[in-house]
Amino acid sequence: MALHLAAAEPRIGWVIAFAPVTDLRVVSSMHQRKALMVELSDGFIALPGGYGTLEEFSEVLTWAQLGLHRKPCGLLDVDGYFNSLLALFDGAVSSGFLRPENRALVLQAADPGTLLDLFASYQPVSVPKWITSAEA
Repeated sequence: MALHLAAAEPRIGWVIAFAPVTDLRVVSSMHQRKALMVELSDGFIALPGGYGTLEEFSEVLTWAQLGLHRKPCGLLDVDGYFNSLLALFDGAVSSGFLRPENRALVLQAADPGTLLDLFASYQPVSVPKWITSAEA
């Protein structure tokens, strides 16, 4: 298994790489970094983190919703870190802002092995992007 790292090149012109990385690709922007990660990855797992983590996870999740990729997206919910975010997603379904099928795009587990099992059995669904007049 290759461990890929796509790093946006800092303005100072150097990148520090984690030793086990077998494939380092330096790109010039965050957009290029995320596009390359989507191209190279079989799936996406977010661990507890800050704004950058949430932004990157939201983007790959949105791309899945739009049908730009059919790869699993998951949250490793360590110590309930993502409970509030998951409740927000559930509330978006209850309020009619998110389809249940799109909510199901977010896999979650507190244990890495369980999350990987969910990834292994993941079956993407095709959901129409737009509502019909009958649904409105």
